[in-house]
Amino acid sequence: MKYYLSLLLVCFCFTIQSQDLTYSTQDLEINKLIDGTLLTPNDNDKPKLAIIIAGSGPTDRNGNQNFMKNNSLKKLAESLTNKGIATFRYDKRIVKQILKNKVDPNIKFDDFVTDAISVIDYFKEKNKYSQIYVIGHSQGSLVGMLAAKGKADGFISLAGAGQSIDEVITEQISAMDPSLIDATKKAFKSLKEGKAITDYPQPLAPVFRADVQPFIMNWMQYNPQEVIKSLDIPILIINGTSDLQVSVDEAQLLKDASETSEIKIIEKMNHVLFIIEGDQLVNSKSYNESSRKISEELITTISSFILK
Repeated sequence: MKYYLSLLLVCFCFTIQSQDLTYSTQDLEINKLIDGTLLTPNDNDKPKLAIIIAGSGPTDRNGNQNFMKNNSLKKLAESLTNKGIATFRYDKRIVKQILKNKVDPNIKFDDFVTDAISVIDYFKEKNKYSQIYVIGHSQGSLVGMLAAKGKADGFISLAGAGQSIDEVITEQISAMDPSLIDATKKAFKSLKEGKAITDYPQPLAPVFRADVQPFIMNWMQYNPQEVIKSLDIPILIINGTSDLQVSVDEAQLLKDASETSEIKIIEKMNHVLFIIEGDQLVNSKSYNESSRKISEELITTISSFILK
């Protein structure tokens, strides 16, 4: 009797949880390189769709990498879908390549743009969505604005740089070790001219090693200010004051380049969308703290922009 009672309670609890869900979940393969998760509101036959593009590195659909699990993009997707917006988030192609132990050594920045365009086209062809918005986080901001041009109905830059990557890296190195500035500028000048380099200080190897140079050459040809200026769609630019990687000044550069865009600076929000009450160490540790909630102000700002 106790066994059957326990079983009934389990079934009852499962039913209640299912009834509480406001969306359905579907894992999709867009093509042989791109897998992702679609969340669809249950009460809307033709919702708006937000496509979420992750930042730099081997970042998966949830915003995680090896040894860095925060689930920030998963939380963003779920929160927006609870507001009535369908969301699709996907693993960067390199994630699938790593899992299959077949990493392409010739991967380019443009490959990420190609992937984002493929995702947009996939959903446009479905004709199930009233509008399609692109949300690009960090490196995904530039990827997203390039992919959104002529294809999406709106664009959201989330912690995106306003300068080309060579300028961003030069600023970062300047802040860490001013003695490396001249060597950094010299290296980037050569790369800009399409010339590979071998003469650089060892501390700069993560940026300028031979296998990274083609990717950087490709990436640095894009100026985010010029790209965002070319978009003829509603634009929202968001940054947090506690972002250790992308300052609010970068957001302002994008805003200045796009007169019709909207900008939102969220107090104490960091790069992985958490509100930080504490010092830089607390901030850094949060990158691997998946129990944290993302900013409520962020969710409200994005959902209001998309649904208005």
